Amino acid sequence: MTTPDTALAARRGARRSPRARFTVGGTAKYLSLVIASAIVLVPLLVVFLTSLKTDKEASTTGPLTPPGNWFNFGNYLTAFQEGRLVQALVNTAIILVISTTGTVLIGSMTAYAIDRFEFRLKKLVMGLFLVATLVPGVTTQVATFQIVNDLGAFNTRWAAILLYLGTDIVSIYVFLQFIRSIPVSLDEAARLDGANSFTIYRRIILPMLKPAVATVVIIKGITVYNDFYIPFLYMPDSELGTVSTALFRFKGPFGAHWETISAGTVLVILPTFLVFLTLQRFIYSGFAAGSTK
Repeated sequence: MTTPDTALAARRGARRSPRARFTVGGTAKYLSLVIASAIVLVPLLVVFLTSLKTDKEASTTGPLTPPGNWFNFGNYLTAFQEGRLVQALVNTAIILVISTTGTVLIGSMTAYAIDRFEFRLKKLVMGLFLVATLVPGVTTQVATFQIVNDLGAFNTRWAAILLYLGTDIVSIYVFLQFIRSIPVSLDEAARLDGANSFTIYRRIILPMLKPAVATVVIIKGITVYNDFYIPFLYMPDSELGTVSTALFRFKGPFGAHWETISAGTVLVILPTFLVFLTLQRFIYSGFAAGSTK
């Protein structure tokens, strides 16, 4: 038999249980965020602290021990001078600018042609794009190397540029999602005014793809900036080193000097960090818009 006191206690328990579940769920959520942040930030903190330490401090102190002198920038100077990091940054910048610009133009033009024009075997072409992405790149490297060598591009910056300029299915699909949201009536109105297809693309389509362009620039730029395989294989000359291969070459003269390697790592991280802070609102809006269109 249920008494008034029992019923009151049951109602209080029912009111508390969702709150308790919310508290447990909220605690688990924030705890997981703290753990994930620590996994990402602690290694970066260790690299930064090590870059400011002397050789003796790096070998005798713990990874999270602060340096004795917070203004010890000698390791950064060594990384610049001995590690040829300036030349590596110049090579990377040249390859990055040409590759990302070409990817934006090729990807946006391809997406525009696929969405706005009807042609034979259109579905087959899209299917072949998808099949190409499923083929492991390492299985075609022998043939790719022979082609690059026959073109005379081996051991030049053009080797990496040509390979990075290859059709990027991710960029095509990013542009395709945005182009589909642009009304076809704008194209029709422009054609009535005498504009051709390239004029429509240049004056109407491309200016309205700014969020997509920023998204592709971030994705492609980080891929090119971090890539080690292509520069190492196709540009073995030390004068053509990129930031990734320059860091790899630190293992020779600075094999045991982790403070110098850490300083070079910080210098490599800074450009991408600054670019991301500048363009983060574009990439977030680009991904959000692309997922809902």
